[in-house]
Amino acid sequence: MIAPTFARWMRWGKVAGGVALCLAYSLLAHLASVHPTPGVWEVLVALFLVLVLAVSLAWRSAHRPLMLALCAAGAVGLVSMGDWLRLHYHWLFFLEHAGMQSLLCIAFGRTLVAGQTPLVSRFAAVVHGPLSPQLQRYTRGVTWAWTLYFGLMASVSVLLFSFAPMAWWSGFANLLGLPLVALMFVGDYLVRRCVLPPQDVTGLWQAVRAYRQVGTPPLH
Repeated sequence: MIAPTFARWMRWGKVAGGVALCLAYSLLAHLASVHPTPGVWEVLVALFLVLVLAVSLAWRSAHRPLMLALCAAGAVGLVSMGDWLRLHYHWLFFLEHAGMQSLLCIAFGRTLVAGQTPLVSRFAAVVHGPLSPQLQRYTRGVTWAWTLYFGLMASVSVLLFSFAPMAWWSGFANLLGLPLVALMFVGDYLVRRCVLPPQDVTGLWQAVRAYRQVGTPPLH
């Protein structure tokens, strides 16, 4: 009994730690994006997620040495553009946020075309195996919901960045981003509890494990 309980607490500890790191970065990104006189620190915060993603993809690539070398070359190139980056660092934050939301919209939306399996249905199949017709319809609807959500987030990001003060855009993109995603997950869970039988209701850890197994589909 002790070992399973300890393992469960370790899993939730990892989730809590990940959430805490995300919240800390969101606050740092907000403070950096509204800073009136950006310096090296603000630029590094703006580039942090892009660099982490690039190194992570390079590390998992079948051509790891080449991809890591390209990452290093890109880092050298960014250093040489230091003055330009400090002058345009607002654009780094904007392109990172709007670009990620757009890519996620495409990633979910392209699985809704004829002949494709909706992305949320793939996640559900990892947990439940073959899906019942009811669960297939539901997971297709959830895939639509996430597609529209990410599309709306990208659109609002563009509008606020174009027509509102930077503090408004940053408050939406950096401070509200995680709470809005959490609200989507909570809403999905509550709807599942209401419209699906108990055996089709997926727990949070099962959903995380399914995502890690399936991953995000390629965009080509």
